[in-house]
Amino acid sequence: MFGIFNSSNQMNDAQIFMGSKEESRERFSERRSPDTHNVVSRAPICNAEDTIRALKIAQKASKVTAKSPLHQRISWLEDVADMLEEYRENMALTLVNEVAKPLAFARVEVDRCIETIRLTAKELIALHGETIPTDIAPSGKKAIAYFTRVPVGVVACITPFNFPLNLVAHKIAPALGAGNAVVLKPTPEAPLTAYKLAKLFNSSKYAIEDALSVVYGDVEVGSTLVKSMIPRVLSFTGSVPVGKIITQQAGIKKVSLELGGNAGTFIDKSADIEYSASRCAFGAFVNSGQVCISLQRIYVHSDIYDDFAEVLARETKTLKVGSPYEEDTFMGPLIDDESLDRAKSWVASAKEEGATLLTGGDVVDGSFTPTVMADVTDEMKIVCEEVFAPIVSLVKVDSYEEAIEKMNNSPYGLQFSIFTNDLKLTQRFIEDAECGGVVINDIPTLRFDVQPYGGSKLSGVGREGPKWALEEFTEVKSVVICN
Repeated sequence: MFGIFNSSNQMNDAQIFMGSKEESRERFSERRSPDTHNVVSRAPICNAEDTIRALKIAQKASKVTAKSPLHQRISWLEDVADMLEEYRENMALTLVNEVAKPLAFARVEVDRCIETIRLTAKELIALHGETIPTDIAPSGKKAIAYFTRVPVGVVACITPFNFPLNLVAHKIAPALGAGNAVVLKPTPEAPLTAYKLAKLFNSSKYAIEDALSVVYGDVEVGSTLVKSMIPRVLSFTGSVPVGKIITQQAGIKKVSLELGGNAGTFIDKSADIEYSASRCAFGAFVNSGQVCISLQRIYVHSDIYDDFAEVLARETKTLKVGSPYEEDTFMGPLIDDESLDRAKSWVASAKEEGATLLTGGDVVDGSFTPTVMADVTDEMKIVCEEVFAPIVSLVKVDSYEEAIEKMNNSPYGLQFSIFTNDLKLTQRFIEDAECGGVVINDIPTLRFDVQPYGGSKLSGVGREGPKWALEEFTEVKSVVICN
C-alpha cells in the first residue's frame, strides 16, 4: 500500500485523487530539483473538466462527511499523524528533492505538520456552540435557544511552494476534521509532497470515502476552483496579485487569504545587539528568505546602528550555503531561476540608488548568498515590496516613533517585531503595530502553529491555526425551540 514511501528511487509519479480513487493521465508535468536540476517527480496534467469532476465528487461526499461521527474524524487525524511520523525521513527527503529545502529544516517541517494535525484533532473537541438567553430583552420570551457549528460542505484549498507539506495540513486537516469534503490544488513545485500526504489521509482505516480529492495544475485548474459555486470556502495561500484575482472571481463564498508581507523589526538602543543580530540573521535567511514572514526590513536606532550592522554582517557570513542534502546546510538555492534573477536585479537596483552592500549579493554554486544591505531608504523597491529572497535591509532611525511610522507605512501587515528591554516601549509597540501579529524580543518570522496566523491590509483576510481554521471551515446554525 505504501510502496511510494519505501522506494529508494528519488523520482516518483504523483497521482490524481478523484475522491478516494487514484487516477493518472497520459500527459505529465515534470518537476526538476532547484539544486540538481534532475527530474525528481512528475504529476498528471489536469484541466477544467478534471477539476469540475473532483468538485462534484466532493459535493456528493460532503453529505456523508457532514454526518460522520466526531470520534471517527478525530481518529482519522490521529492515524494520519502516526503514519506521517513513521515516514518522517521519506517525507523530508521529498521536500529536499522538490523544493531544495535543507534537510534539517525539511525534518522540522515534517514535525510541524505532524503537530498541526494533532493539534487540530485536539481542537475538534472544543468545536461546539452555546446556549442563548432569549428572555434577556423585554421583547423576548423564554425558549430553548442555542447555536452550533456545522460543516460548510466543500472546501477548495490552494497551497504554495515554500511550506508545501505543513501549509497543506493547515488547510485540509481542519477542513476534513470539521466534517467537510476537500478539493486540494497543491503547488506545481511540489506535487509529490502533497500526493504523499493525501495518500496517508485516503489510506487511513478511518478515512471517509471520497472526502479528499487532489488535482494538479496552474491557472486553468485554479480558476475553475475559484469560480465554481460548489465550494462554500476557498482557502488560498500565495501572492497578492493572485489574491486580488481570487477576490474578483470567487463570487458569494467565504474566502480566506494568506498573502504576502515585508516583515519588519525595530532594534531599540536598549536591545542586546549580539542576540538580536543573531536572531535577525536567522529570520532573514531561513528557507532562503522564501517565507511570507521573512525578516525584510530592520529599523535600527542610530545610537547602535553601526555596531548592529557589523554584528549582523558577521553572523550572516557564518551561515552555510550549499547542498540541501547536507546535514549542516542552512540555506540552499531559490525555488527557480526567475527568483534568482529577481534577487540579483533588486540588489543591483538598490546599489544604484545609494544602498551599501555589506555582505552577500552574489551567486555561489547556483545559490544566491545571504545579503545584507545598509543605507537603505524608504523609496527603494527592496523595502517597499515583498522580496521573497535572502535579502535584508538596514534602515537607520533616530527614535521609536520614526521606526513605527516607517514600519506601518506599508501596504502589507502580516507580522512585525521589536527588540527592546524597555517595558513601556513594548506596550506601545503592541498597540501601534498595524499587522496581524507582533513578536517581542524575537524575529517576526517566529510562528507557532497553534496560534492565530494571518495579516491585515494586503497581507490577507482570515486566520489560520487549527482553532481558527475550524471556524473558517464551519458555519453557525442558530436553533430556537419554543413550547
